[in-house]
Amino acid sequence: MRIDVVSIFPSYFDGLTLSLLGKAQHTGLLDLRVHDLRDWTHDRHRTVDDTPYGGGAGMVMKPEPWGLALDELASPRGGVRPTIVFPSPAGQVFTQATARELSTAEHLVFGCGRYEGIDERVFEYASALGDVRLLSLGDYVLNGGEVATMAMIEAIGRLIPGVVGNPESLVEESHEDGLLEYPSYTKPSVWRDRAVPDVLLSGNHGAIARWRREQQLERTRRRRPDLLPDDDAGA
Repeated sequence: MRIDVVSIFPSYFDGLTLSLLGKAQHTGLLDLRVHDLRDWTHDRHRTVDDTPYGGGAGMVMKPEPWGLALDELASPRGGVRPTIVFPSPAGQVFTQATARELSTAEHLVFGCGRYEGIDERVFEYASALGDVRLLSLGDYVLNGGEVATMAMIEAIGRLIPGVVGNPESLVEESHEDGLLEYPSYTKPSVWRDRAVPDVLLSGNHGAIARWRREQQLERTRRRRPDLLPDDDAGA
């Protein structure tokens, strides 16, 4: 998979060279390229923002640098249209299902907004080049799109086959089946007077599977009842 990221703060993404995603880039599973939006400006101050039409506080990112960046990075290659993602608090909520869907894409382009956002015409123009997705991590506002983009890339990248060493661990994670993950324990069996549940020491794999499922349901009901069907949420 190829991922292009456009930001005015490209050093934000240095952390993606570490751990599993860093290894995936080294082995060729992931081709991640981070670009400075200011490289597509032509004035001496490398300006990427201006005052909003209609008045109001803050600044808006200018369309032309974005247009030039998209022309270079998001033009279809070999007939394949990229998926162009703009993190936005006005977008659809990014979920595990979204991550799994995007992990099958050949080419993703992330555009990181700043200030009061990006000129709306950029999204309209981008839709002529690829499939545009405005996505939000949740109902809150960040200073820019970089943190959200990093979270999305990590969630997507780890689902690419071969990135995570044990693919079975992906199946058992929170949200993969619509529920939160069950609690995990390791040695010692007793730590500071707190014991591991007996069932996990029993060797009875059927009983362990049932216990873990019960824990998923109980934990989800207690912490995230919105994830459960109505009949389970009230049980």
